Amino acid sequence: MKTVKENIENEIIINKSRFITLLIKINNLDEIEKNLKEIKKKYKDATHYCYAYIIGNKEKCSDNGEPSGTAGMPILNVLKQNDLTNILCVVIRYFGGIKLGAGGLIRAYSTSASEALNKTNIVNLIKGYKIVIEFNYDNIKQINYLLKDIQIKKEYGNTITYTFNIKEDSLNKIENELSKISKIKLKKEITLAS
Repeated sequence: MKTVKENIENEIIINKSRFITLLIKINNLDEIEKNLKEIKKKYKDATHYCYAYIIGNKEKCSDNGEPSGTAGMPILNVLKQNDLTNILCVVIRYFGGIKLGAGGLIRAYSTSASEALNKTNIVNLIKGYKIVIEFNYDNIKQINYLLKDIQIKKEYGNTITYTFNIKEDSLNKIENELSKISKIKLKKEITLAS
C-alpha cells in the first residue's frame, strides 16, 4: 500500500471549467468530514465538490450533483489503480458554461486526479504500531535509555505517558524490554506509516 508524502493542490481547465484537485493525506475517517467542510468554506462559490477516499478497507466516493458515476467513481478508480490508501482526493469544479457530457466528465475527473498524483511523491506504507505506555517516575531513566532513538510524545502528570510509533519488526524487541520493567501499562494499535 502507498500514500502521498504531502498534500497537494493542482488546477486544470477543460472547456472553460476549472477543476481544482486536492490530494490530502488522512489517518482516520474523522479527518474526512473536517477537510470537506474546510474545502467547501474556502471554495464556497464552486459548482461541485466531488471526492473519493480510501482508508484501510473503507472507501467511498461522491458525485456531488454531477451525473451518477461521472465524478466520484473515476476519482476512486485513479486512487485504486495507484494502490493508494490513507488518502482523500477532492476535485472542485467551477462550471465554465460548456457541458462536457458523461464521457467528458469521466475523462475530466480522471485526468484531474491523475495530474495531481503526477505532481506529488508517493511513498510506501509500512505496517507498524502506535504504542502508549504509562509508568511511574522511578522508571524514567530506564525507559528513556531504551527508547533513546525513537521520537516520543511525552505527557507528565501523576504518572508519565509516552506515545510513539514503531515499525512491526521492532515491536518484539521493545515489548520484551518493556515487559522487564515493572508497573508499565502498555497499549498497542496497528498503524500504517511512511
